[in-house]
Amino acid sequence: MSRCCEVVGLSVRTVERWRAQDGGEDRRAGPNTQPTNKLSPHEEQRLLRELNKPEHRDLSPRQVIPALAERGTYIASEATAYRVLHKHGMQHHRARARPQRRRRPEEVVASAPNQVYCWDITYLRTDIAGKYFYLYLVTDIYSRRIVSARVHESESDEHAERFFSEVCAAEVLRPHQLVLHADNGAVMKGAMLKATLDRLGVRMTHSRPTVSDDNPYVESLFGTMKGRVEYPKRPFTSLANAQAWVDAFVRWYNEEHRHSALNWVTPTARHTGEDLELLRRRKETYERARARHPERWSRGIRDCAPAPAVVLNPSTRRNQVRATA
Repeated sequence: MSRCCEVVGLSVRTVERWRAQDGGEDRRAGPNTQPTNKLSPHEEQRLLRELNKPEHRDLSPRQVIPALAERGTYIASEATAYRVLHKHGMQHHRARARPQRRRRPEEVVASAPNQVYCWDITYLRTDIAGKYFYLYLVTDIYSRRIVSARVHESESDEHAERFFSEVCAAEVLRPHQLVLHADNGAVMKGAMLKATLDRLGVRMTHSRPTVSDDNPYVESLFGTMKGRVEYPKRPFTSLANAQAWVDAFVRWYNEEHRHSALNWVTPTARHTGEDLELLRRRKETYERARARHPERWSRGIRDCAPAPAVVLNPSTRRNQVRATA
């Protein structure tokens, strides 16, 4: 339906409303009268001639209309001038002034562990003003499990290259098994890291510049980490101190934290497949409780289905389908 609505120039919500009210009849109706302020064909052509004169053709309507007014000529407003140019296909950016368009990152689907990782680097405050430690963190988006987290004194290609070499060895990843997503930081796009990942058979994808939503899983994880009550209120005094706190957070997050996106099971349970048995037992418990006191259950039992596959940067088409479901 979303594709059909796009072709005919309607919103899906409009069609749904028509179906609910009148069975789906097409209720579109154009205006019965012409707008009183509409330009006549003669005025429209006169405006185009003025805008395309040699002295005006390199200027925008915002510049031309005031200049004409200074000479005692007024044909239409700036907004109308833009509308007329657009109508006649004359409103285009010059090559140098054309805004740069960034393509949306490729859609990637994770239906099992160790298929899609996301990573990023965040700052950790130290007790020296202007100095920071840097937390390198990678997470599996299917299970939300933190795969590895290492604290370093600097951002560098060498740290990133060593970090992912250790991750691939520890997780026993096969060539061409993993897709690794990151933002556009200098370290994330460094030549040394790229060469190492190419050698290990890891495919890389990157966010659009300045678009944090393209890498939401790591950004959300950093928010969870720094929003914890246990997050130190004072700066870290040493690298060892920072790494010890991060290690404790990773153990809590992976082993104890019940994740809302995983139907309230831990990332480790999801990663190992233990969540299927846990959710089955949970469902049986709810069903027994409802059988004992059906009057207390006005609706069905709580959803105990496993979390679905995870889509990183879903396509526009997938979002349209989801919106109409």
